[in-house]
Amino acid sequence: MARPRKNRLVYSMPSCEGFVPLGYHRSEEIETVVMTVDEYETIRLIDYGKLTQETCAERMGISRPTVTNIYETARFKLADALLNEKRLLIAGGDYDVYHENKLTGIIEKESRIMKIAVTYENGQIFQHFGHCENFKIYTVEDGKVVDAKVENAAGSGHGALAGFLKTLGVEVLICGGIGGGAQMALAEAGIRLFGGVIGEADAAVDALLAGNLAYNANVQCNHHGHGHGHEEGHACGSHGCGSHGCGH
Repeated sequence: MARPRKNRLVYSMPSCEGFVPLGYHRSEEIETVVMTVDEYETIRLIDYGKLTQETCAERMGISRPTVTNIYETARFKLADALLNEKRLLIAGGDYDVYHENKLTGIIEKESRIMKIAVTYENGQIFQHFGHCENFKIYTVEDGKVVDAKVENAAGSGHGALAGFLKTLGVEVLICGGIGGGAQMALAEAGIRLFGGVIGEADAAVDALLAGNLAYNANVQCNHHGHGHGHEEGHACGSHGCGSHGCGH
């Protein structure tokens, strides 16, 4: 039986979700590199903080070889994003957030709670956001799902769905196809989007928390019949969207 991976200690979360090349337009096709939060922490401590890998390992509560592996992976992802003009997203990973209590000076674990919504139908990810009737809402604490329940959207339209999710306290949405207007509404509501995802809802959330969710950063779906889905090129009808009507 494989040993479970030990969570890495992180003392400073990234202040933004990621970075895009200067001059990039939303309509353009662009690949995405996903750097996990613990990988980001090694860059912060070693490259910016000038710590040795030994000291970094001590701070993160893991072995020196583990830090070396994480750091080398992080450096390669950073180089890949810079040299090949890819979007860099910082998300996921196995980590716990710690901070220093200003009153006691003691390093304490910080409880991180967030809510993830998934377009939902019969255990699967529903493939058209605008026609979605049910969302499965996952409450995540310290990187683990502690509660999950299905909420009915009561036939809300694209813009109203974003407001519906915001009212529930949702910070992240996993879905299949989604149009540009809905994406803008989600962005205005402060909800991070992972679109073009297919398969089981529970498995997608587990993958997101592990930092290896396969998604399409340029997902689109509209009534003109253009494809959406993964970057491999699934069309709307190939994974369920057509059966529910991609049109508005």
